[in-house]
Amino acid sequence: MKTLGDQLSNYANYHRDRRNIATHFVGIPMIFVAVVVLLSRPALALPGGVALSPALLASGGAVVFYCALDARFGVTMTALTGLALWAGASTSKLATGTWLAVGLGLFVVGWLIQFVGHAFEGKKPAFVDDLIGLLVGPLFVVAEVAFALGLRPDVRDEVLHRAGPTRNRKPETRALDNA
Repeated sequence: MKTLGDQLSNYANYHRDRRNIATHFVGIPMIFVAVVVLLSRPALALPGGVALSPALLASGGAVVFYCALDARFGVTMTALTGLALWAGASTSKLATGTWLAVGLGLFVVGWLIQFVGHAFEGKKPAFVDDLIGLLVGPLFVVAEVAFALGLRPDVRDEVLHRAGPTRNRKPETRALDNA
């Protein structure tokens, strides 16, 4: 299995434009919650108020992936996944039309935001080349927040060393500015 540094660096290679990264702070949480919402039905009520659903099973697998990569980020991702599961379970109790509107609305708008970001970047999304990018995306957002707060400088330095610095514009635009 690839290391945390491998996964974040590979994902970061597709995300060096700061505008693209900014869109990910909105789009990825929307998509993450949307998937959990949409997978929250059907649900089988278990003792203790737990709902066994495809969302719970998929989230459990994702949490195992995050914790295997890194314990500290894994704890954060577990907490955020728990919040998404709560939102999904709450939304799944709404009328079918409302549940679908919320789930599909978040999903479609989240992806539109992502594609705008990748237009800024001038690169395709990471998951096109490696489907694991769909799981790494939420972790990337959490890591970027941690880096901005001065946390995990060792991981940040590894990602910067392997993927290079972020930028405000595409490199070819900068070359034209200097002409």
